[in-house]
Amino acid sequence: MNTNVMMISLFLSGFALSLSLCLDLGTVNVAIVREGIARGFWPSFLVGVGSTFGDLTYAVLATTGVSLLLGITAVRWALWIGGTIVLLYFTVSMIRAALKPKSLDTAEGEAGSGRSLPRSFFWGWGLAIASPTAILWFATVGGSVIAKSPTQGAEALTAFLAGFFSAGIVWSCAMALLSAASGRRLGPAFVRTISFLSAALFLYFAVEVFLDGYRSFVAPL
Repeated sequence: MNTNVMMISLFLSGFALSLSLCLDLGTVNVAIVREGIARGFWPSFLVGVGSTFGDLTYAVLATTGVSLLLGITAVRWALWIGGTIVLLYFTVSMIRAALKPKSLDTAEGEAGSGRSLPRSFFWGWGLAIASPTAILWFATVGGSVIAKSPTQGAEALTAFLAGFFSAGIVWSCAMALLSAASGRRLGPAFVRTISFLSAALFLYFAVEVFLDGYRSFVAPL
């Protein structure tokens, strides 16, 4: 098979696998939609971009074999405790946002603020890093993709990760456009609804991560 064809195939594989993660109804998508409704396109888009970089962090670790670190007890304890705390923090933040939703006019004004855009990016990055779905997906699937490829090395890895990253950016842009357009029509009542749903989702994942860690680390003792 021609090298260029194999590189394209790896790019498309990365793109498709990234979409499989994007299509999951999880915390990142809820955050992208809420930001688009409350603050406009750019904060929403940057949440998605941040989450894409977070997913890329796990993709790099998985495809280079570092995901084996998840077999180390200390690392798994850190992921358990740290992930639970981060998800609970996001739960409280969303409850506060739901109880005191900002008007869309105010939110759109803040969208142009230089301070809000970096926060949106790191918010998205933190969501991806804390996501139990991403941890499980990359630990069980991500590392095997490159290993099965007939082409190995830095070039193959770059092609795969480029496709993976591109899908995340395309998805983030599309979701930000849709949510920003909806936000201008639906108003702050919908912001409150999305915030409560987001809080419930964060709480669900926090409980899930905690119980899974408890069963794995504490119960056997």
